[in-house]
Amino acid sequence: MTAPTLVDFDEVVERFDPTLGLEVHVELNTNTKMFCGCPTEFGAEPNTQVCPVCLGLPGALPVVNRAAVESAMRIGLALNCTIAPWGRFARKNYFYPDMPKNFQTSQYDEPIAVDGWLDVELEDGSTVRVEIERAHMEEDTGKSLHVGGATGRIHGAEYSLLDYNRAGVPLIEIVTKTIPGTGARAPEVARAYVTALRDLLRALDVSDVRMEQGSLRCDVNLSLAPKGSGALGTRTETKNVNSLRSVERAVRHEMSRQAGVLLAGGEIVQETRHFEEQGGTTRAGRRKETSEDYRYFPEPDLVPIAPSAEWVEELRATLPELPWARRRRIAGEWGLSPEELRDLVNAGALDLVEATVAAGATAGEARSWWVAYLAQQANSRGVELRDLPITPEQVARVIALVASGALNNKLARQVVDGVLAGEGSPDDVVAARGLAVVSDDGALVAAVDEALAAQPDVVEKIRGGKVQAAGAIVGAVMKATGGKADAKRVRELILERVQSA
Repeated sequence: MTAPTLVDFDEVVERFDPTLGLEVHVELNTNTKMFCGCPTEFGAEPNTQVCPVCLGLPGALPVVNRAAVESAMRIGLALNCTIAPWGRFARKNYFYPDMPKNFQTSQYDEPIAVDGWLDVELEDGSTVRVEIERAHMEEDTGKSLHVGGATGRIHGAEYSLLDYNRAGVPLIEIVTKTIPGTGARAPEVARAYVTALRDLLRALDVSDVRMEQGSLRCDVNLSLAPKGSGALGTRTETKNVNSLRSVERAVRHEMSRQAGVLLAGGEIVQETRHFEEQGGTTRAGRRKETSEDYRYFPEPDLVPIAPSAEWVEELRATLPELPWARRRRIAGEWGLSPEELRDLVNAGALDLVEATVAAGATAGEARSWWVAYLAQQANSRGVELRDLPITPEQVARVIALVASGALNNKLARQVVDGVLAGEGSPDDVVAARGLAVVSDDGALVAAVDEALAAQPDVVEKIRGGKVQAAGAIVGAVMKATGGKADAKRVRELILERVQSA
């Protein structure tokens, strides 16, 4: 089948109205799985975190993870949902190799949380309210690894391997209602919603929300209808999009692709699609099932979930300050402009800077270290800023050493490099590398006199009133001392020696 011609995005929004729907799957950070006691650690050896329950062996009986239920309720409350006083699990029946039971234990018509909303702020400061249809509990599937072939997918693979470690990990699926009226901003709205949801889940501390590891995945539903018709078109569902940028690209591509199909006289097929990272395109998967195809029926091995009003209110009291409210507070306290705040957030540095300030550093110094030097180190290592092997407390200690005069900025960077290299605390690195600032005037005077003697022309300029010429002497002394001199004290000594000569 010939691929449709992609329509220019501006023409798409002139001729069609897009409607979004977003389904976000969140792996919870509980210690054990949803219905058994197996651990949930990411990256373990394949098939080492399994048992008869999560493998679906005959006679194995599930037990609900209370911590997962509480996390689900806290998510629902944070999303302004109503917590259902009664709910049941159901069996969602379908066959796939990474689903060992041939059904998924999920919630169907009785989810834990319903009818909520999340206000999403866009780049220009405007706000879009995204209505939440439901948040329900279920279990994750295993993972297939297709070996051979060019794409890493089953098509063209020589064989497939199955890892069931992930099977049974607690999942919350958060489903929006249709989001109409976004027009040309549909890709931006989709990205902003997933971003806001990720920030909220991180603040709740219910998931590590690492999209690159699959603990937060987004399914993008999109349809187009003729401009101004008020109708809903046939939707496609782009599955398991795993980065914020890809969510935006998937929406944009599907809008252009669907417009090409419709303008060529074709019809949109209701199907799942896969996002191709390399080209930013989507490709057809399988025809999209309806709920009837899954033959849902109540799970006979699990009792209903019936949270009391008291339990709900206890959990409501544990909700943290919402991320956007916290940002506004911090911006006011630190005197940040909207641009400075956005840079902090985009760098993933806000929490780190706040923790560094709490450890005794000034906001300005903490920002400077995390957004500049440490961000460069994270980028060169190909890791997230929060994954660097240095703590906010250690950064605050380096800042304190600089403020006390024990280190200068050059030496401080070497200390940070030592901490990142695993050489211990900042004080350990200073001692082991001998990085303390040379503050003994005797040693500094000798270095200053030597530098002055080597540059008599500079001395004459200083005597003639060109004090800024002292910078050349300062540089020579710093070089002679291996960068360990206190530059401010060196400058003072230079002026004193020149004037007294």
